[in-house]
Amino acid sequence: MYGIDLHKNRDRYFTIGDNKCHEFAFLPFKRQITENEISTLVYEHKEAFASDKGPLGEIIGYEVDIILNIERPYPPLLRRPAYPSSPKSREALETHIKEPLDLGVIRKVGHNDEVEITTPVIVAWHNGKSRMVGDFRALNTYTVPDRYPIPKIQISLTQISQAVYITTMDSLKGFHQNVVTPRARKYLRIIVHCGVY
Repeated sequence: MYGIDLHKNRDRYFTIGDNKCHEFAFLPFKRQITENEISTLVYEHKEAFASDKGPLGEIIGYEVDIILNIERPYPPLLRRPAYPSSPKSREALETHIKEPLDLGVIRKVGHNDEVEITTPVIVAWHNGKSRMVGDFRALNTYTVPDRYPIPKIQISLTQISQAVYITTMDSLKGFHQNVVTPRARKYLRIIVHCGVY
């Protein structure tokens, strides 16, 4: 989907997949929007925006919950050790762990805390850049699936096709803004060579 150019007054079109018959046109803007108006609007709602100097936001009104389809004692498959990693991957893991630690998204599990479930993480490399990936396959096996239906793209696009203004926002560290229920946090513990988080 094309982004809306606030300074150009023309229709925008996009297609769904390869199906060229599903074209939508956005209505042209009724008037130009100035950068000053946008800045004022953003400032009025500044609590919705995070910066590199401020705390990361969190989704309000919904908490992620995990329900397992098994009871204690949990199978050994859910308590796994850290994967072996190269010195380069260990360094990358330490960097990836430090960021959410500094943001207050995760915490290191203390020696006296009960740890029943641990998920190992790996470093995935692509074009010289690394990212941390949790291997939650074992946990997924024992998790009751959430049957909430994701809205179909075509229905969503039809609903916005007559909109005068459309705003899109990219969430900074979107997954880190999900609030997890206290009981589910113990299921999401990750383990790396430098500890459990």
